[in-house]
Amino acid sequence: MDKILHMSASTRSKLITYGMVVVAFVLMQWLSSAHAISSSTTGLLVPICVYVSLAISLNLVVGISGELSLGHAGFMSVGAFTGIFAAQLLTDIIPTPMLRLVASMLVGGAFAALAGFLVGIPVMRLHGDYLAIVTLAFGEIIKNLLNNLYAGFDANGLHFSMTSAQALAMEGGKIVINGPQGAVGIPKLSTFFAGFLLIMFTLFVVLNLVDSRSGRAIMAVRDNRIAAESVGIDTTKYRLMAFVVSAALAGMAGALYAQNFSSIVPKKFDFNTSILILVFVVLGGMGNIRGGIISATLLTVLPEKLRFIGDYRMLGYAIVLIVVMVFSNNPQVRLFIDSLREKLFKRGGTNVPADASEGGDAS
Repeated sequence: MDKILHMSASTRSKLITYGMVVVAFVLMQWLSSAHAISSSTTGLLVPICVYVSLAISLNLVVGISGELSLGHAGFMSVGAFTGIFAAQLLTDIIPTPMLRLVASMLVGGAFAALAGFLVGIPVMRLHGDYLAIVTLAFGEIIKNLLNNLYAGFDANGLHFSMTSAQALAMEGGKIVINGPQGAVGIPKLSTFFAGFLLIMFTLFVVLNLVDSRSGRAIMAVRDNRIAAESVGIDTTKYRLMAFVVSAALAGMAGALYAQNFSSIVPKKFDFNTSILILVFVVLGGMGNIRGGIISATLLTVLPEKLRFIGDYRMLGYAIVLIVVMVFSNNPQVRLFIDSLREKLFKRGGTNVPADASEGGDAS
């Protein structure tokens, strides 16, 4: 008990965040096995895990690095389609579904990281609105490229074309990505447990990066770029680091998301999806990891629970967003939340600093 009381505030905050996710996973697993939740809610468990992971990863760029990126769905789509392709290729090599899913997620994350690196080299020299516009354009470019991509494999190897399925000139084999029709006949490998592992891995990467020397450099660049440069911090390097790590995690989430359905189309990963993920981050508090987890969960479940009001569903969704944003920016409400947080984390007269690694608002 003494060790818990005397551990650093950062470590204690991390354990609380991990514990929150573990408790939620165990509770939902118990409710699902006891058939205490509806089938529609059970079907949302994997998407919730995906969106939570996306919110955490985007928070690394928007909240912790202080950049506005609108291309997160683009990295998600890269991970989704490369992950699907990898899973199909590995069917005979890795017969165990769970291991094949993990391998496909790693491949999706690697390709998304590569895309993030290639895009980030020129983009990370931009700031503010310019960065947002370029990342938005990247997301749309990726979507349109996937709309025209045909890919498959046969005994002769891999085949790719940007014109038609016939141009693949395959001898038997299987077409995995079929242009605007996307990927069809996808084996549904995704599970709630895999989603839980993805959230824990995403949290581990982001929280430890933020609490590291590199993380402190990233936040220094966010707070004052000129001052950071004056003490020898390579601002482009650290901004690019946050961008690439975020892209890799988004790619892994995309691979998990795609393999939760029997078919997936490129238009699913459009501008609206990037905005939705950004809403999760802003609503939960930029730089607030736990806030992002809660907002992503609530805003994924809410539209489904409002289906009973039919066409007014999205109106109710929008009203909830407005009310929450108004209250969260109210000085009295923020003062109450800050005092409550201080009471929860205050140990032995030591206050917990409200930085990003501890779920504080870094905006």
